This record gives sequence, structure tokens and C-alpha cells, in this order.
Amino acid sequence: MGLVCEWCGSAAKNGENIVYWELPDGTRAIQIIETPAVVCDDCNMVYQTDEITKEIEDQLFLIDTKKIGNSISYKELMSLPRLLKRNYFDFSS
Repeated sequence: MGLVCEWCGSAAKNGENIVYWELPDGTRAIQIIETPAVVCDDCNMVYQTDEITKEIEDQLFLIDTKKIGNSISYKELMSLPRLLKRNYFDFSS
């Protein structure tokens, strides 16, 4: 079975979009371009999966965010070196 829209239940597809994320320290928000997304042509929703959201949140928590400008691509963000190996404050797993 293919990708299903979480909003309307119709068939969806993989795509990309631009998201805006507040940094963990709350000092500013950044633009993340080319972010993987689910795209539904029926209800016009474009959203990130829970997995992508967690990846972004973890990465922003584990890197030196001062080195990020106002905008960065998803791939560039995910390739930045981490200060810690994993998010030791995430008790969900």
C-alpha cells in the first residue's frame, strides 16, 4: 500500500516544502528548505511525518545552532556535525 494522507485518508505522495523552526534556545527561528514532506492532492495538505519532525528536533538540539544562518537546506542541516552522539534528554525511545 502506498502513502496515505493522515488528514483525509486519500492517496498521498512524497514531496518537499519549506518549514520554519524555532531553535531550542528560543533565540530565533530558521527556515529549512527542501524538507521532506507528505503531499496530498485531494485535501492540499503538505506536512512532515513524525519521524522527520523528530529528526529535525534532535539535530537542532545536538548541533551548534550559532553556525546556522537564517536559512538552511534539510540535507545541510542533517549533515552538520553533532556535539553529542544522541539526544540524551529524549526518553521516548
